[in-house]
Amino acid sequence: MAVNDLPFPMPENALLEVIGLPYPLIASGKVREVFDMGDALLMVATDRVSAFDVVMREGLAGKGILLTQISLDWFALSGVITQHHLVENHEARVEELGKIYPELRYRSMIVKKLNPLSIEAVVRGYLDGSGWESYSQTGRLFEHELPRDLVQSSQLPCPLFTPTTKANSGHDMPIDFSDAAKLVGEDLFWRVHDLSIQLYEMGSVRAQGAGIILADTKFEFGTDEDGDLYLIDEIFTPDSSRYWSMREYVPGAAQPSFDKQFLRDYLNSLDWDKTLPPPKLPDDVLKGALDRYIEAYIKITK
Repeated sequence: MAVNDLPFPMPENALLEVIGLPYPLIASGKVREVFDMGDALLMVATDRVSAFDVVMREGLAGKGILLTQISLDWFALSGVITQHHLVENHEARVEELGKIYPELRYRSMIVKKLNPLSIEAVVRGYLDGSGWESYSQTGRLFEHELPRDLVQSSQLPCPLFTPTTKANSGHDMPIDFSDAAKLVGEDLFWRVHDLSIQLYEMGSVRAQGAGIILADTKFEFGTDEDGDLYLIDEIFTPDSSRYWSMREYVPGAAQPSFDKQFLRDYLNSLDWDKTLPPPKLPDDVLKGALDRYIEAYIKITK
């Protein structure tokens, strides 16, 4: 599927900032900006891209659209497992918003006002990233005991839940079950644990059907005033998940992934100390990174 064949238009220029809305801006992250609509929140995914916790000066035109459309696709499927944060009349409200602000039509989610939990729910099915670092140093995946003969990118005996703190800046840090339960409450923690495993298993099965591996992913949850639990933020995007090609998968080394690893690899080739200001990104690197997001959308949602 080429860009012109996508079921939504892709912009020529990257949207790096959202201005001119009549709603107060209440949060601005590396990618998303959140506005208060009164009865709900408006989450807009910009085309900003970050690496090593630094936001690049350039963006990937349409990246925010791809992330939003992937999330919406998965939220529709996740409803059989858990309730999520999209308002009930979501499609109609976004369509009305798009009539006034067409640049926001495909990159926006209108969501319920909820209280985010203070932990992130990470599920790992394969041994890579910080999980591989933990195993290399200790023989365990954080607090989980593992067989001694695993290599980088090995499939785990079963999906494992490895919660982290939720950092306002910098990296989220792994946290033990007991400490995570203290932060959110014992009962709520185990509900998050069980739902996260179920969601990962659902995502993994669908990914396999598309010829890709869902190596790991992270979820965020929030509660309403009655304490009911909701899945929030984004779900199964290349920014929140590690996807590999099943055809190219070979345990024992790092795997090519459908995310911004292409950008990280380029930055690692430079004499850059990973602090501000970021280096200028050439057009071929921007195109290469965006192409991988497009490929991820096609494979994940087909």
